Amino acid sequence: MAAAPVWSVDPRTGKQREQVAVEATAQEVDATVRAAHDARGALADRTVRAAFLRTAADKLEAAKDQLVEAGDAETALGPVRLTGELARTCYQLRAFAAIVDEGAFLDVVINHPDDTATPPIPDLRRYKVPLGVVAVYSASNFPFAFSVAGGDTASALAAGNPVVVKAHPDHPALSELVAAVVRRAAAEHGIPDGVLGLVHGFEAGIELIKHPLIAAAGFTGSIRGGRALFDAAAARPVPIPFHGELGSLNPVVVTEAAAAERAEAIGTGLAGSMTLGVGQFCVKPGLVLVPSGAAGDGLVKSLTDAVSDTDSGVLLDHRMRDNFIAGVAERAELADVETPVTPGAGGEHTVSPGFLTVPADKLAQEGAYDLLLEECFGPVTVVARYADPSEASKVLSRLPGNLTATVHLSTEETEGKGRGAEILAELTPLAGRVLVNGWPTGVAVAAAQHHGGPYPATTSTSTSVGGTAIERWMRPVVYQTTPEALLPQELRDDNPLGLPRRFNNHLER
Repeated sequence: MAAAPVWSVDPRTGKQREQVAVEATAQEVDATVRAAHDARGALADRTVRAAFLRTAADKLEAAKDQLVEAGDAETALGPVRLTGELARTCYQLRAFAAIVDEGAFLDVVINHPDDTATPPIPDLRRYKVPLGVVAVYSASNFPFAFSVAGGDTASALAAGNPVVVKAHPDHPALSELVAAVVRRAAAEHGIPDGVLGLVHGFEAGIELIKHPLIAAAGFTGSIRGGRALFDAAAARPVPIPFHGELGSLNPVVVTEAAAAERAEAIGTGLAGSMTLGVGQFCVKPGLVLVPSGAAGDGLVKSLTDAVSDTDSGVLLDHRMRDNFIAGVAERAELADVETPVTPGAGGEHTVSPGFLTVPADKLAQEGAYDLLLEECFGPVTVVARYADPSEASKVLSRLPGNLTATVHLSTEETEGKGRGAEILAELTPLAGRVLVNGWPTGVAVAAAQHHGGPYPATTSTSTSVGGTAIERWMRPVVYQTTPEALLPQELRDDNPLGLPRRFNNHLER
């Protein structure tokens, strides 16, 4: 049977543009993974690794016009958004290069023998080593930042692991272009092409997670797809770490005092956040707890005005469009659910933004209204009106894990008066990032960033954004009573590489 062709599709029209590749067979997946495995040694030198990451960033920037044009043709995200996302991707590659240069991520710890300790301590030397070939499953909604050269790939390469990417079917042509650019960067540093493999096709993705030489995997996508891969990773004869970002409702709580103080600003800000990128952000606020009464009414009016003035947009593909239209219709049919601005089909290929309102007490107990507590991908949010703070707390207590949780407080409440600290304590167990008086859309690439959260937001406690994302792709190893001549340079007493380390219980820099 001939391999199925892989087509580039224009989401603005739903029409095929060009054949990009063919879906990889099991044999081709095997060859790609083995080529990546054979490239491990080329990443052993940290200096080469850091230079490779910087060159990749330089070459991606040089190819910006071609890449943005290809990305827009396949995603309809627009040149402005894609140019910014590519800049973020290049910044991220350079940030990981700096982390590789510094060396603190190796977590070097050395203990000399101490016979006075109980029990006695032998000579122990610990650091972290790469896991091996990492499988990366690209996301649909970030064709640069969470795709072929995105955060999972950049952090895995920085840790010293070759990568095999399963391309997302929404942007196959762009995936091929980006992979080619990164391979050209690798070649400049004597690194073989196999260091970054690329495969297409659903079955290829299954074969990839099952391959015995795959040592770990990273995924960004739906709960259903991510959970299937997570289970497959755990069911292998040798289970592997699976770092999946699966789904998030990103709850927002607006206190009565905050709504009374700045209803218009909060409503306008919410409209901008929930419709940003046509609502296709994993951190889109999907549930907003707003007080009943006049203050809450003002917020809803402001939200209504702002969303009504927001244009229809194109989703990443027609399957997502169909799911969005069906999803909002099913939610709107529930009793006591109102639609001040009705979300749904905007045209033959577009969707219109909108939002639903519901009494919060409908969400406080298990039942049909649980549908409103599930993520709906696209430009829609649910505004739950609570009669008193305890009602809002009951809803929060029913929520699963999230990437983010937000509270909007009044000026007085931010100064420690009122329920601000109490609400933060309620939100902290729910999410990996807790915001005060802000909006969750926009995930800065920074050392202190955490993009993750309790399940089902992610399947691990790690982050996929920020410097500590590198930790997902390494494991500790300790050498005991090992002669100096046999030790890796990273663990020798004279520290020939000048690494930050903890030496006999003292931190050295």
